[in-house]
Parts: sequence; C-alpha cells; structure tokens
Amino acid sequence: MKKLMIIVTMLVLALSLSACSDDGDYDVRIGVLQSIDHGSLDAAREGFIAGMADLGYVDGENLRFSFYNAQGDIANAQTMAQRIADAEPDLILGIATSTSQALANATDTIPIVVTAVTSPLSAGLVETYERPGTNVTGTSDMAPVQRQFELLQQLLPEATIVGIIWNSSEINSVIQADMAMAYARALGLRYIVTTVTSTADVSQALESIIGQIDVLYTPADNTIAASLPTVVRIADEFDVPIIGANRNHVNHGALATIGIDYYLLGRQAAVMAGQILRGEAIPQEMPIQWQEENFLAINISAAARLGVDVPQALLNEAVLVED
Repeated sequence: MKKLMIIVTMLVLALSLSACSDDGDYDVRIGVLQSIDHGSLDAAREGFIAGMADLGYVDGENLRFSFYNAQGDIANAQTMAQRIADAEPDLILGIATSTSQALANATDTIPIVVTAVTSPLSAGLVETYERPGTNVTGTSDMAPVQRQFELLQQLLPEATIVGIIWNSSEINSVIQADMAMAYARALGLRYIVTTVTSTADVSQALESIIGQIDVLYTPADNTIAASLPTVVRIADEFDVPIIGANRNHVNHGALATIGIDYYLLGRQAAVMAGQILRGEAIPQEMPIQWQEENFLAINISAAARLGVDVPQALLNEAVLVED
C-alpha cells in the first residue's frame, strides 16, 4: 500500500509539473494578475479570454495563460507580480488597480494591459490618458456616478440621507466616493460615510450607519464587491435599498444601477492586447479607453422585497434581474 501511494504521489507531482511547465510550444504567453474574486473582476477576466479567442489566440492551443489571484492581499500581489515579470511573458493583464500597480512596479518593459482600473492616471500607471508614456495601457471602469445618483432620486424620491461605504486604501474607491459625495451635495442630499480596509471590517462598518440612512450607495470597490452578500443582508434587515455601481451589485441584491458591463470591458481590453501582440501599437502611445455605453439594471426581487414602486418607464428600459 505504501509503495502504491508513493507511485500515485509521484504521478500527480509529475502531471502538475507538466501542466505548469512552459514547453515553448505556445506562440504567445500572457500572465494575468487579478486582485480578488468577485463577479465584476471575474467577468472582466472571462471577457478578455473570450476576446482573445475571437482574435485567434486560444488558450491551450497557441496561447498560454498563467493566472494569479492576490485574494485581496497587497503583499501577495507584489510577490505574484514579480513572479509574472520574471517569467517574461509576451504581455501581462492586470485586473483592478492594486494589482496593476504591483505589475507596473515589477516591470517597465513588458507590455501591460489593464482593465477594471478606475483612474490609471491617479494610480500612477500612465502619464496622460491620451498618451500613457509607460508600458501600461488598457480600459477604465469609471462608473457614471452622476447618473447613478439621478437614478437614486428617480427610484427613491423621498430618500434624503445616503450612506456611502468604501475601502479607504483603494485609490479607485476614494475617487468614486469623493464624486458620490459631490453629487449628493449637488442634489441636496445628506450623506453619512463609513470606510473599511478589508472584508473583515465590512459588517461592523455598515452596521454603524445603517440605522441612520434611507439608501446605501456602493461604489465600484473591490472589497465591497467581495462582501456583497453581507452588505445586502444587513441592508435588507433595515429595509434600506442599495444603489450599486455596476450590474454585479444588482445581481447580488442591490436595487438598481446604471453602469458598465465588465465582460464587455474585458473584451475591449483584449482588442488592445491583440494590437500590441501583432505589433500594430505600443502601450506608450495607446490612449486609455472607457466603455461608452451604460446599462440600466433593476433587481425586481429587491424592489418587491423593499416595497419600491419602480416607474414603468424604467422597467421598460432596464435589464431586469431576480434574486
């Protein structure tokens, strides 16, 4: 029995090493570093993979992806970024701000395409949006915050106090939170804010304000996105509707959003990657791109649960989601 177990262990190890090795048979190698698991970032990754396949770069055939996930840990991101850079792939995909920053710190020569990065300029990844001037380019997931607050007032005209929760250590979240507060003031709304630094803080931080607010706004924050079940549960307990920053929030129980489609954002980044790989462009001269079209999504289960009467005109226009 011992001898059999040793043989099985050796076979598993050999297969693992074979699967992880780079035998040189692939035309293109791409390293991928994602900051954390949640629906939006996962959709961006899947959109990128599908977009590359549409361009003729098929994983396992002429393309080898090496996937890494920092699981929300900056130290992990830095270690993984260096590992990716040391492997010298043809191109690197950075998904979200913190991981893209780690990649940019790890190499200034390998082309880096980023996606789901709210402000590549504020993150120090590019010199200008029009001409990055670095080895980094890609797609921004800047949310249409003003339109989201206008939607908030359409759906919840009696709401006067907005809660806003975000991770104060994520520059992308700070930017959006500042915008949210500015638009709240412009619309005559009061706001109460609370911040977190990790998913472990979310429950306590939200409970500290939930009883004082009429509606909760959740920006495109990776920590909050990874904690959406907790956020929705607490908000529901107090009958507080959530206006989210993107479709993923609505899929998990937020009332509504006007936002971008992360799957399409990933596909948009793949088109840019294809241009770089074919030698048609270089990151230094490729402008950062945004998604021009926004999508209205309404969770009709949440509306029924919270007693929100959604105008028929919005229902006709929206993608309708059920829990």
